[in-house]
Amino acid sequence: MTSDFDREIFSSRILKAPVEIVYEAFANPMHLKKWWGPEGFTNTIHEFDLRPGGRWVLTMHGPEKGNYENESVFKIVEPVRLVAWERISKPLFEMEISFERVGDSSARISFRMVFETAEECEKIRKFAQPKNEENFDRLEKEILGLLV
Repeated sequence: MTSDFDREIFSSRILKAPVEIVYEAFANPMHLKKWWGPEGFTNTIHEFDLRPGGRWVLTMHGPEKGNYENESVFKIVEPVRLVAWERISKPLFEMEISFERVGDSSARISFRMVFETAEECEKIRKFAQPKNEENFDRLEKEILGLLV
């Protein structure tokens, strides 16, 4: 993916877990559904075919109201390194998640969202970055269960 800063939202966190565990928390829908999305959300994963051309279809259930349908198509899948997809439900953007080994027992996960226009990006930017942090918080809790 190529990008200009004004069309991109980037979030990253170093986690105290081996990169293979962090990747497994994403690649396994039984774990993914427990942490994907902001605090208070739950997920129903209808389809998760983690391969180039595979679809990811889920419903995110808001804590107070609303069901949010999401559909994406995976473009790149490089296990324990990089996963990228294109959303085909609104809001439209390309998403890249990278998994980087920081040490034997630490890994960095990064979210990179790239929008068609700066205007589309700005609509999402004000809440995406804090919500991505909530996502990472939930991921850390899920990883703790995988480490035991």
